[in-house]
Amino acid sequence: MELKAENLAKLLHGTVDGDPKATADSFAKIEHGKPGKLCFFANPKYEHYVYTSKASIILVNNDFKPKEAVSATMVRVENAYAAVAELLKYVSAQKKRNRRHRAFTARWHFSTKFGKKVYLGAGSYVGRRTVVGDFTKIYENVYIGEDCTIGSNCIFYPGVSVYPGMKIGDNVIVHSNAVIGSDGFGNVPQPDGTWEKIEHLGNVIIGNNVEIGAGTTIDRAEMESTIIGNGVKIDNLCQIAHNVVIGENTVMAAQCGIAGSTKLGKNCILAGQVGIAGHLEIADNTTIGAQGGVIGNIKEPGQTLLGSPVIPIRNYMKSYAKFKRAGQE
Repeated sequence: MELKAENLAKLLHGTVDGDPKATADSFAKIEHGKPGKLCFFANPKYEHYVYTSKASIILVNNDFKPKEAVSATMVRVENAYAAVAELLKYVSAQKKRNRRHRAFTARWHFSTKFGKKVYLGAGSYVGRRTVVGDFTKIYENVYIGEDCTIGSNCIFYPGVSVYPGMKIGDNVIVHSNAVIGSDGFGNVPQPDGTWEKIEHLGNVIIGNNVEIGAGTTIDRAEMESTIIGNGVKIDNLCQIAHNVVIGENTVMAAQCGIAGSTKLGKNCILAGQVGIAGHLEIADNTTIGAQGGVIGNIKEPGQTLLGSPVIPIRNYMKSYAKFKRAGQE
């Protein structure tokens, strides 16, 4: 896709500093800039690449003042990092223009309801009485069970499994091999030492503008619902257990695990490999560092916590300094 500097300026509400007819047909990091590439500069430590880059176009902040000559055409925007994110989204959307398609080997039922321009890839299955919203894309080998509700403008990448009875909002992205609605890990010990499975009859409710990473599993509730709020972003290989509630705009990196019936507040940040025990409550705006272990309620909002079990970052750094000194003795 050809990107012209003057058109980029209009799209990103910026201005052109250089040749408005300069064009690029692909993206590159600024240190790899070559003719025909579009790069961006936002981090000051990469400034020297601006002067050596052979890229055709570079997105820069409005307040950037070059100390040397710049050969590339610069498109000045309010925030170069945010602008490139917006541009990548725009280009991706252009490549995925909506078209109605139902592959010959896809399967659905007469009671299945599809909205406008739904894409259904080869080998996919959509169950009885399921409703799929407008412009949703269900790629190859996706399973969506009966009695589900799927919103508009969703994307289900190959290999996704959605169990019966799930409810998914608008603009949801589910990456390959994610599983929505598997049974929670519930078993009752028996007198003879065996375990009796607890049946899970609830569902999963996913809000709008949610993204779920590849290989992530979200378990259905025993009763009622596991709930993923609007704007939640979940990375790859995460485990969300039964009856968990995740508040709006919370994000979690890869390999996080949340045990059953825990409630996360809004706007929380979980770094990689965070583990949270069951039946806890985590306050809004909580940040938990990588490999943090949470074994108790977090009642005060806005804290940053580290360690296992987690403690406030200031206390952790003091403790770490003592550990480090002890290790050097």
